[in-house]
Amino acid sequence: DDAVTGKRPAILIIHQWTGLSENEKGRGRMLAKLGYNVFAADIYGEGIRPAPAEAATEAGKYKTDRSLYRARLSAAVEVLKADERTETSKMAAIGYCFGGTGVLELARAGSDLAGVVSFHGSLNSQVGMSAETGKILTKILILHGADDPYVKPAEVADFQKEMTDAKADWQMIYYSGAVHAFTQQEAGADASKGVAHHATADRRSWLAMQAFFAELFK
Repeated sequence: DDAVTGKRPAILIIHQWTGLSENEKGRGRMLAKLGYNVFAADIYGEGIRPAPAEAATEAGKYKTDRSLYRARLSAAVEVLKADERTETSKMAAIGYCFGGTGVLELARAGSDLAGVVSFHGSLNSQVGMSAETGKILTKILILHGADDPYVKPAEVADFQKEMTDAKADWQMIYYSGAVHAFTQQEAGADASKGVAHHATADRRSWLAMQAFFAELFK
């Protein structure tokens, strides 16, 4: 918000699998109105905006090479940290789907962010890159569709064990009736496809994020 002067808490946004879109930019504007300095990062690069049919391939480059993903995520954190409006002791990151996976990688990598929020993201880790005991410094909030067919119960259980074994500060909220991509209106309304907007889960998860930030930045 250009009408506000001085430093303020800052939020990094990581996009879903089709790349940086109006969805993330819109969330950025919403966060700016709440008083945050916001950076919506572009992990893929300028002009790389795959259609859904090709998005799995592009996202897969990072999901199968978490070191590459972490490098780009960490670079985004540094951009936000270097901005003159950012209060560097009060930073967090949120991510959607692919981006939800990403913010968890920041936590696993030992980022000094105050917190991360994953909206309907994958929870799995790459072999050899799981969380280490005592290394996770950031608090974690997972906002998850209870009926998400793409994140299997075994994946959820493995993640919870990973975080517990690492002694991380984590919490997870399930939204009944919600499937994958429940915050995204462009996903449509047909939950039988496994991907659909869910207005109630969208609203509740946004409020949960705000409560999480209020605790982080009090």
